[in-house]
Amino acid sequence: MKKAIILVAFILGTLTIQAQELKWETDINKAISVSNKTKKPLLLFFTGSDWCGWCIRLQKEVLKTPEFKTWAAKNVVLVELDYPRSVPQTDAIKAQNNALQQTFGVQGFPTVWFAKSTVKGGKPSFTGIGSTGYVAGGPKAFLAVADGILKTK
Repeated sequence: MKKAIILVAFILGTLTIQAQELKWETDINKAISVSNKTKKPLLLFFTGSDWCGWCIRLQKEVLKTPEFKTWAAKNVVLVELDYPRSVPQTDAIKAQNNALQQTFGVQGFPTVWFAKSTVKGGKPSFTGIGSTGYVAGGPKAFLAVADGILKTK
């Protein structure tokens, strides 16, 4: 019985650690550099982390799951572009996020854009692959949509 309890605790601990290991970039230039080195597209997550109910739900149901972590490590470079109401941000991050919101025409949250990028003349240039938002059905449903978008690249 003790072995079973220890095994269950170990498995739950491993799943928790895996879900926490996701690396979300907040600096678009760093993300572009990683994307170009790894040859993976960017997954740009436009979110209102402290006020947007659908954003919080997407995080909980999909983005913080082991299934998503495994998929993301193989397929994309993660970028979080947050528009919080009560969490402080630097002026540079606010300006960067606002510029990217304009570039991608984001009008609602959550929005997830998949894109390729290069830096030309010191400025990032993006090619959008496709976008989505909250997808009901957990990680399996969301990843099916994401895979469909990435197959068009």
